[in-house]
Amino acid sequence: MLAQYLAAKVIRAGILGPIIAGIIYGAPLANILLTEWQTTFLALGYIGLILLIFEGGLQARLDLLQANIFLSVCAATTGIIFPIGLSFLLLYLGFGYGAVETFIVGAALSSTSLGTTFAVMSSASETIDFSQTRVGAVLVSAALIDDVSGLVMSSVIQSLGSVSDGGSVNLGWLISRPIVASIAMTIVTPVLASIAAYAGTSVLFGGFLAGVLLTYLPSARNDNSPGKQCESQGEQQEAELPSFVDTFEHYVQDVQRYVLEPLFFASIGFAIPFLDLWTGSAVWHGVVYTLLMIMAKLVVGVWIPLWAALSQPSKAVEHDGEARASVAASRTRDSRVKAAVSPGCLLGMAMVARGEIGLLIIQIGFNSTTYLSQAAFVTGIWAILLNTIIGPIAAGMLVKHRGKVIGQGEWGLVPVPKAYPGSTRAEQHVRGPDPTSNAEERCST
Repeated sequence: MLAQYLAAKVIRAGILGPIIAGIIYGAPLANILLTEWQTTFLALGYIGLILLIFEGGLQARLDLLQANIFLSVCAATTGIIFPIGLSFLLLYLGFGYGAVETFIVGAALSSTSLGTTFAVMSSASETIDFSQTRVGAVLVSAALIDDVSGLVMSSVIQSLGSVSDGGSVNLGWLISRPIVASIAMTIVTPVLASIAAYAGTSVLFGGFLAGVLLTYLPSARNDNSPGKQCESQGEQQEAELPSFVDTFEHYVQDVQRYVLEPLFFASIGFAIPFLDLWTGSAVWHGVVYTLLMIMAKLVVGVWIPLWAALSQPSKAVEHDGEARASVAASRTRDSRVKAAVSPGCLLGMAMVARGEIGLLIIQIGFNSTTYLSQAAFVTGIWAILLNTIIGPIAAGMLVKHRGKVIGQGEWGLVPVPKAYPGSTRAEQHVRGPDPTSNAEERCST
């Protein structure tokens, strides 16, 4: 917790503190902790990751996700294609790595860390809840799609070991199973969200869907109709049952935030082969590849200004003559594009971190197949590590200087619909004071 606090204060990226602590205390460097302790912390950290994603589902708003789904798909697709394509350009054509190992490393770097994404959103600003913003909804959706895609590729990569050993594998079903399972999980979430991993999709995806489902369960607490507001005090106390969101915040959130979540990020540090990173070729290969992979995710943010330019601007004030109206509309479009630059930068920077999914994919490729060489593995580790460090730092600095502007702009906070069932205390940044606070006065009149 001390490392997380110091990192949050100094560089506005608290998740880096536990990662550094994991490197120092774990096997990569000093190996102070016993192996049994590291294994235990790894298991607890995975629980923390699931709860972190689950909490993100609790805070998610389906109205924002649905309204921006096409933009999110475009952003996610860009975030998958560019890292793999640029990996072939540098690793295969430039460094001379094999085609299959280049694909494995590129697949690892095409992922986006869901855990880091939610951590950045929850800790970036003390005044704005970015889960309630339009750019936050695009970020969450794109990261989820990248996560599912990454798990598809990790399944394929894991089975490449059987192919390399001469085993028989049905490649069609191998590739399609996680995709079919993810779509099916989305459809049948109310019943089957807890069996995501067994179905072949990501358990993180299942955790997110479970959180969304529980947010939308009906609760008497959210009924602000005049009839309910004018009930007697005894009837109100009986009817105001706590929602699942309130229950989670009261009983689980502190343990998750101050114990399990830091252990998850520390477990990332356990998996980094720190000493193997410092050979001459490993350093310069890793740094060059890191810069390229930062660019591959930053380009995702271009979609927001592009979307603002292509979408219809708000109606211009009527002027005399069509020419002046056209100029006014053009100015309106230019202002929308200009206002979309900061949210676009935030989207790109928040997508940079690879974290747990990237490490999972590249470790599967290294341990389960014969295709990935030590050199390619270390190069990929360099890129995953530096991207996971640089992305949150950059996003935190941007929010520090431009967070208020982003939150108040077109891509910022979106008012919560009156009928929205998932009201939480975090949404008070959007809604303002509780409309029931003066219920007694209204009833007395």
